[in-house]
Amino acid sequence: MRAINPWINFNGNAEEAFTFYKSVFGGEFTKIIRFKDMAGMGFEVPENEANKLMHIALPLGKHNVLIANDVPEFMGRVSENENRSKILVNAESREEADKIFNGLSAGGDVEGPIGDSPWGTYAGMFRDKYGIEWIVEFDASYNG
Repeated sequence: MRAINPWINFNGNAEEAFTFYKSVFGGEFTKIIRFKDMAGMGFEVPENEANKLMHIALPLGKHNVLIANDVPEFMGRVSENENRSKILVNAESREEADKIFNGLSAGGDVEGPIGDSPWGTYAGMFRDKYGIEWIVEFDASYNG
């Protein structure tokens, strides 16, 4: 498998969340498409939805991309309190794991503090301030 690219749905704050993620991971957005960019040819966009994001992409490392969109109001709200799939970040060092964990968990709820795990890795788990669940892990035995 070349990469796993998580895709997250938001209730109108995808751009805010991705600006925050970019501040932690670095990099540049490779794609930003707003609903107004898709207007026309039978696809009507209400004024209150025009600037919401249909697609945003932030590369993470060489082969992974974090992707998101805002869910249009006519489709209903995303339940931000239900158990969403977690996003696993494999760090290249303990220092990188600490940096990512501390950055992304700021303002969120730590479910498992970062530290040595029973399964032999250095890991922590949290829900960020946008309700997204993350695991940050460094596995010294991994050579990939």
